[in-house]
Amino acid sequence: MKLYHGGLTVVNSPRIIRSEIGRDFGFAFYTTDIKEQAERWAYRRQRAAVRNGCPSAQAVVSVFEFDEVASRKDLEFLDFPEANLAWLDLVVACRSDHTFTHGKDVITGKIANDNVGETISYVIAGIMRKEDALERLRFQKINNQIAFCSERALSYLKYESCYTVAKVSHD
Repeated sequence: MKLYHGGLTVVNSPRIIRSEIGRDFGFAFYTTDIKEQAERWAYRRQRAAVRNGCPSAQAVVSVFEFDEVASRKDLEFLDFPEANLAWLDLVVACRSDHTFTHGKDVITGKIANDNVGETISYVIAGIMRKEDALERLRFQKINNQIAFCSERALSYLKYESCYTVAKVSHD
């Protein structure tokens, strides 16, 4: 399976980033199986870097091959094919408690983009019930993410190539 990671640099040796709190599935290396989504991630990061005084920043997508079949025989997976109550519980736990650990190697599921993230912040703040949040999220287009949460999981991810993104549509 082809996976993509959008950012500002080539990532040929992925690693788990432990400094960024508030991530959907906790500390992990995040990828997607949607090429256009990775391009949008990279382009947004590049625009932010330019706004913050780094005019030479480039939007880069790193491409990986992931042996999902072999990895499922060896690793602990948690799959969320849709945004449901279990998915919401995990995202709320990971975003609100930086010490929370789930013990999984790979988590696949929906990404809490800006609109979804706002809804989740209402749940965390106690402003919105989880059931109401899920009803609200039913109308959102939510993309996919695959989080590699352990070094063992990263060993199944093989770097293939990278490319720069000049501009993306629908960002």
